[in-house]
Amino acid sequence: MESFDRVHIDCSVVVPLYNESAVVGELYERLSRTMTGTGLYYELVFVDDGSEDDTLELVKGIAAKDSKVVVVELRRNFGQTPALAAGFDNARGQIIISMDGDLQHAPEEIPSFIEKINEGYDVVSGWRKRRVDNLVMRKIPSRAANRLASKISGVDIHDFGTTFKAYRREVIEQLRLYGEMHRFIPALLSQSGVKIVEIPITNIVRPSGASNYGIGRTLRVAFDLITLRFLLGYVTRPLHFFGRAALFCIVVSLLLGLYILFDKLYYHVPIFAAHGPLAGLSALLLLVGAIFIATGLIGEMISRVYFESTDKKIYSVRKIHRRETLSAD
Repeated sequence: MESFDRVHIDCSVVVPLYNESAVVGELYERLSRTMTGTGLYYELVFVDDGSEDDTLELVKGIAAKDSKVVVVELRRNFGQTPALAAGFDNARGQIIISMDGDLQHAPEEIPSFIEKINEGYDVVSGWRKRRVDNLVMRKIPSRAANRLASKISGVDIHDFGTTFKAYRREVIEQLRLYGEMHRFIPALLSQSGVKIVEIPITNIVRPSGASNYGIGRTLRVAFDLITLRFLLGYVTRPLHFFGRAALFCIVVSLLLGLYILFDKLYYHVPIFAAHGPLAGLSALLLLVGAIFIATGLIGEMISRVYFESTDKKIYSVRKIHRRETLSAD
């Protein structure tokens, strides 16, 4: 018998869980069967993201019986990005695979991801080529967001949103996750020159329970795309970004000024009587808009510096559940 720290782990499967008690047993069985079939030494890292049902107790029971299972218990519901970050930080495999815990991702497809990693790719991203989601609420917004993300990042993949991905350990260790940026991990890693490939995956209707996503997610994705554009294009040269906004404001101000001046000189219209409120309102709206955008982006930068310089985690772990020892076979 060897201590857990001394055992070489070939592959870690990271699965965030939130109220998935109805499927967690089947998920474990299918993952175990699939990973055993790969012939690799593996571990299953279940991250309980503050579940309010029996999910935590079920996976703790599994971990007590199976030394290949690790349960990361978070203190409350932090969200998918922090849950994934907690899983990545506690995963010890040379290959790290992330996937959802609601069985919309088929564990049986994991060998395809491992195969691509073994071919030399650093990141393997799943592509829900034939989606079964609602057309208006999910498909159309997702398609638009994916196209924008691909154009902004220069990463030629079709599906940024799926969690089903595989990474080499060395590339995921370089990444600091915060906010809700888990969906754009390939784009963030692309700055380091990693090799990324996309493979089709099966997309099925959620077997049980309700989706944790709503229409509000579309707005959050839109804001995340703005953040992504800033981080990829301007994080090291913010003046270029703010300079464009400043130029736009100046041009609009000049045009408004010329219009008001033309009315004054050509029609002899009193400036303050005819254009004062309109000019003031236009200037105020432009100023407020610029302030809001600048404040948001500066806040993103401050958050990034804070987490990276202090090594502050975006989650809080209550306890790690695993058996003390692992067999070498």
